Amino acid sequence: MVRSVIAALSLGVAAPLLAQAQQPLTAAGKVTFIHAGALLDRPGQTARGPSTIVVRDGKVAEIRDGLVPAEAGAALVDLSKKFVLPGLIDLHVHLLGIGGDPMRARLTALNNEQADDVLYGAGNARATLMAGFTTVRDLGGEPRGIRALRDAIERGDVDGPTIVNAGTAISVTGGHGDPLNGLAEPYAHAVAATVENTCDGPDDCRRAVRRQVGLGAQVIKFTATGGVLSNVSGGLGRAFTPEEMRAIVTTAHELGRKVAAHSHAAEGTKAALEAGTDTIEHGSFLDDETIALFKKTGAYLVPTEMAPVAALAQARAGALPPATIPKAEAAAAAMQASHRKAYRAGVKIAFGTDTGVSKHGRNAEEFALLVNVVGMTPAETIRAATVVAADVLGQEATVGTIAPGKAADIIAVDGSPLEDVERLKKVSFVMHRGQIAKPLTE
Repeated sequence: MVRSVIAALSLGVAAPLLAQAQQPLTAAGKVTFIHAGALLDRPGQTARGPSTIVVRDGKVAEIRDGLVPAEAGAALVDLSKKFVLPGLIDLHVHLLGIGGDPMRARLTALNNEQADDVLYGAGNARATLMAGFTTVRDLGGEPRGIRALRDAIERGDVDGPTIVNAGTAISVTGGHGDPLNGLAEPYAHAVAATVENTCDGPDDCRRAVRRQVGLGAQVIKFTATGGVLSNVSGGLGRAFTPEEMRAIVTTAHELGRKVAAHSHAAEGTKAALEAGTDTIEHGSFLDDETIALFKKTGAYLVPTEMAPVAALAQARAGALPPATIPKAEAAAAAMQASHRKAYRAGVKIAFGTDTGVSKHGRNAEEFALLVNVVGMTPAETIRAATVVAADVLGQEATVGTIAPGKAADIIAVDGSPLEDVERLKKVSFVMHRGQIAKPLTE
């Protein structure tokens, strides 16, 4: 009884301290005036001329026309020769572990601990933020590790973008995302006890969703089809049954989580859309029926144009297992035509790169691919990485535009990316939640 009372009292004292310790570190009490030479405060609308953004306590307080002198005690950031726009959002990254170097990742797999992957992730997160991406959706990583990295960034202990995390992608046994694929028997036996993300049958799939939510997942990802990088030769066809997909999506939505479906083959994409998924990642093979379902359901396509380019080069160079080569070739050959067709039909497209397949910090290379391959305009690609991406996350009230009351996530580049989207590959200034993460570089 005495121990119970002491424990309760200790918890009563510790809880407020813990809550205080977990409060996000923003620029509390700080006022910053930002002089912008040109300002795209609401992507999709016309850019403004010289403007002043007033930032208070980590949020945008107001926007004034012209270059207004800073008030007494306020900091001044002179971006009067720069083009200023909202921080970018990448809806498909993998921050943990060694990114963009699959051979090195395979060679060190038996030596790396979870702690190593989290610390690699901290470096990857910083590279992503320095590239101008102030919010990301991490769609697959060890759930405890990505949760720890997310919270460390939130506290201000680590430099990185705001993370919306999925934990580990849910897979069928033997499907894309099953960690036992391709392992020799002694290792498979050791790893089997740790597998939490595979499921078979609707009831088991409901369990898998609940487990990921319990581990801290803010969004649920499942692999509706086979995948390029998994070490199995089963191709890119549908993996889950329609009943299993409905169980996943329904359970996630009931728990307040949106759902991202990794999908290549049209059959898998159709089943995922019919189940009510919120986004389709990759969507390499799209026919007329699938495109019609996109429009009927309102789901978003996240094309990840960079991924097959990187994967195909890695596979042909021998950095990936032989089973990946035909899948990489098939996906790369099909997706360009599929995405052009989807765009022309009016499917909603949101920005995502699958970075982690390619190297971190190069996320902005996706913009030129969306223009040159898919046929989007530079303005549409920027909107896809800001306004549209914020809507996908359900965070349109806090990010995606520069507006009073929203997080002060602000970047700057040399010249207008509306004229040349490649300018986004060289971001010269980054502010994340009112804190300058990357000071102005000339």
